[in-house]
Amino acid sequence: MDLETVKKYLEKGGGDDDDKNAPTIHGFPSRFFENFIMQGLRVDLIEKGHLLCSMKVPPRLLNAGNFLHGGATASLVDMIGAGVLYTYGVSSSGVSVEINVTYLDSAYVDEEIEIEARALRVGKTVAVVSVEFRKKETGKIVAQGRHTKYLPVQSKM
Repeated sequence: MDLETVKKYLEKGGGDDDDKNAPTIHGFPSRFFENFIMQGLRVDLIEKGHLLCSMKVPPRLLNAGNFLHGGATASLVDMIGAGVLYTYGVSSSGVSVEINVTYLDSAYVDEEIEIEARALRVGKTVAVVSVEFRKKETGKIVAQGRHTKYLPVQSKM
């Protein structure tokens, strides 16, 4: 691909004046992205330091190969990883320092997946969470993620 083609691909939907999608994109409600990714997610178990969620893979989260998009998986690691921190009673899940995801298998449209998050460490300023994606029917691991967060320092006043 030439550089101009790459540029146009990356800027598609970026809201330029000649972008036909700009009115739709700019009309999205705030925090649209989180709702787009998380819609259909069910929390099956919640306890301190542990979340177990499930969802059917929706068509909107598929990549060109018709399986769960890696970016959607990484976003779920981010959001569910942050969610497990709230089980500790923190007022903010902080900011991401590092996220990594290892993709081991594919999950296809309407396939039921489980997403399990566990807090590995929640300290005064840093938290580390593990997030695993499995096929609900077989238990086969689809992806494993690790999310490190910087937590805001709590006031002692």
